Amino acid sequence: MARVNNGATTKARHKKVLKQAKGYFGSKHRLYKSAKEQLMHSGQYAFRDRKQKKREFRKLWITRINAACRENNISYSRFIEGLNKAGVLVNRKMLSEVAINDPKAFSELVEVAKKGKEGKIKVAEVNNKNEVTVKNVKERVETKKTTKTEETKDYSKMTVAALKEIAKERNISTTGLKKSEIVELLNK
Repeated sequence: MARVNNGATTKARHKKVLKQAKGYFGSKHRLYKSAKEQLMHSGQYAFRDRKQKKREFRKLWITRINAACRENNISYSRFIEGLNKAGVLVNRKMLSEVAINDPKAFSELVEVAKKGKEGKIKVAEVNNKNEVTVKNVKERVETKKTTKTEETKDYSKMTVAALKEIAKERNISTTGLKKSEIVELLNK
């Protein structure tokens, strides 16, 4: 019986590992054994850090919101408590964006939070989509959105995500639709 040669398979496996280890320091990109070991560690670090990335961003958003709250003479915890009592459902990422880009709107949210904490505002004017209408803030947001949609009437050049946002504003369901079908619905 003929002897089986595994050299080609082994060489291919080694090449695959060394290709993945390209750019590592020293022997970790040259030698198979240390490259394989480093790849295992790298995979563990990547897995761990995908989880930590979410935590770090949340910490960043909370820090930004806290800084903006301090400028408006309220602490972060009292601000969040007031928003919850007022029934305002905004995530921390959006709150930090508002704090950075539109300080006036953020100060209005602070006023809403203060009134909500005092009990003057209860879950007021809740739409069927669980959105709380804060007149001044919502008007500003709507004016910004309308100017964007008025400028871009050619829907075929827009991304699917942008098309879905416009459809959501117009209360058009887009689940399971292709881009061309969404464009047809928006042009009607």
